[in-house]
Amino acid sequence: MANYKIEDHYEVGPFTEGPDATSINRYLIRATGSSVSKVGVKNFLEQEAPQIYDDLNRQSWTVTFLGGDWFEGEVRYSHEKPKEPGQSRMTFDTSGGTTHITQSIKTINKYPKAEAPDFKGAIGVTHDSVQGVDITIPVFQFSETHYFAPEFVGDAYLNTIRTLTGKKNTGMFRGFFPGEVLFLGASGGQRGNDDWEIAFKFAASVNQDNLKVGSITGIQKSGWDYLWVRYQDEEDTAKKVIVKQPKAVYVEQLYQQSSFGQLQIG
Repeated sequence: MANYKIEDHYEVGPFTEGPDATSINRYLIRATGSSVSKVGVKNFLEQEAPQIYDDLNRQSWTVTFLGGDWFEGEVRYSHEKPKEPGQSRMTFDTSGGTTHITQSIKTINKYPKAEAPDFKGAIGVTHDSVQGVDITIPVFQFSETHYFAPEFVGDAYLNTIRTLTGKKNTGMFRGFFPGEVLFLGASGGQRGNDDWEIAFKFAASVNQDNLKVGSITGIQKSGWDYLWVRYQDEEDTAKKVIVKQPKAVYVEQLYQQSSFGQLQIG
């Protein structure tokens, strides 16, 4: 039978005060007898370390093997209430993304008006190409952290997360329409009490209807599809020059779609 005993205990920094206060307690644990294991030491530390220390809540605990009969346990405390299985929290970022475009929404002006050809919104037109420009586009990135019981997270569930990474949503998800949300993947691990903490990362880009490129109208584009324009030389009879103008628009699907219900995060 294994025997566990705390031989020493001390508090270490760094510390903060106020609502962000944190504390770390370390324990020197001696384990003797048969059937000694790291899991056993961890369970012993869970029983011995107080749930509340200096008005702070216990958040996590870990164990490190030092050699021989000795282990070091570390317990972290803060004001945050420990999350239980089934709980979640969300963070977000609206700083957006970038894309390369070759068409403007509208040509505001051109100078001199009497001589400048009409390129129908094409940007950076040269003799043999349309250079375009990089712009910032609206992308809503958000992360949801969920907490799961240990028996819920197994190889099958982790494989589901892997296969859904890089997929778009087939149904409504968090108020977004099909095709608007891209699953960027997840990261996480087991906490000290063996619950799993997993952060799921997403990015949302809205679908667009009735887009117009030059004289081409009625274009529909899913949020994560890619739109590109084919240009053709045309004669600007008013200016008596050959210009490049949009002749065809292509919308390409880049990501497969799948049901995010498989993530089982509500």
